[in-house]
Amino acid sequence: MTDRRTYIDIHVLQTVPPSNLNRDDAGSPKQAIYGGARRLRVSSQAWKRATRLAFKDDLGIPAGQLGTRTKRVSALLAARLADRAGLTAEAATRLSNALLAHELKLTAGKKAEESAYLMFFGRNQLDAIVGLVADRATELTALADDALAKAVAELPVRAQLTSKHPIDVALFGRMVADIPALNVDAATQVAHALSVHPVDIEFDYYTAVDDEKSREEDAGAAMIGTVEFTSATLYRFATLDVHHLAANLDNDIEATIHAVRAFMRAFVTSMPTGHQNTFAHRTVPSVVSYMVRTDQPVNLVSAFESPVRSRDGIAAKAALSLAREVNRTSTSFGLTPMTVASVYDPTSIAATGSRQDGDLITEVAQAFGPVSGLDESIEATIAAVRPRLDGSAALR
Repeated sequence: MTDRRTYIDIHVLQTVPPSNLNRDDAGSPKQAIYGGARRLRVSSQAWKRATRLAFKDDLGIPAGQLGTRTKRVSALLAARLADRAGLTAEAATRLSNALLAHELKLTAGKKAEESAYLMFFGRNQLDAIVGLVADRATELTALADDALAKAVAELPVRAQLTSKHPIDVALFGRMVADIPALNVDAATQVAHALSVHPVDIEFDYYTAVDDEKSREEDAGAAMIGTVEFTSATLYRFATLDVHHLAANLDNDIEATIHAVRAFMRAFVTSMPTGHQNTFAHRTVPSVVSYMVRTDQPVNLVSAFESPVRSRDGIAAKAALSLAREVNRTSTSFGLTPMTVASVYDPTSIAATGSRQDGDLITEVAQAFGPVSGLDESIEATIAAVRPRLDGSAALR
């Protein structure tokens, strides 16, 4: 019997310069109180969307292999029907609406071309729906409305959306309140990113000058405004249930490994785009640690319940706090990771302490393991996970 619990915890420390990655309804950077101190917060939704976009934009995964979340399901399906079956736009739209209305209960929204709610699905799944009717599309569109509705009601439209999920649907899940059968439980959990230290919100006052004004005219700005910002060292955490992901991907091991590798890289290297043209805030992490666990995921944010306070740098001190929390959870609770692969600089971390560098480097290495690059860390993690998917690992 194989243990069906395999989690990959991803811990990231990342410093961002003045920025407004994720704003609230008033335009302020999102915040939260943690450990009695006000922290910068970046919502999990913001970083999950950034990760999804990175699949295509940064990793180059073809759009046809990914999902899309939209109210324009019928329009996308109609375009495919028109292209494959040679239908007119009007006939394709009519057939598309009929296909979606019965099994998916997709009714029109406020705009004619949109449904009442968002759907998250794979483009390949739309192609599978087209395949149900492509050979008889002309015949079906010649039917009266009642006859057409009856004819398509017998087709397994819903079934096409419950298998062969793209990796982003398999990872992040899908909820359809009206049709629980279409729900997909997410294989990932992503925490809200928090600054490891207290933050203050600052204001950038800016002006814009009209280039076409002559010198004789008034010298005032044509526009003035303010944007709120802050800078921070963030702790980011996500966990991936590998066996759950495999189940969402029809137990296709290679597809699962592909999805694991894509998520491990995209989550670490992606960045929300709020005010990116104003602040050019894209950075890379100072610490990335992948921890494979067979017991439970462990969010290590408690390392920063007491906020880091420093006037000569935050990131290295935060890394030391994180390493000590890893060792504490292992020693006190027996939650020792099966495998650890990390990207970090032990020398800079050790330089923050008062003891001899060698002592602190040993302590940090105990937590984060040998130093490696991002590619090596990802592949080391994959190597630890694959045998457990193959079923060759003994019950632990």
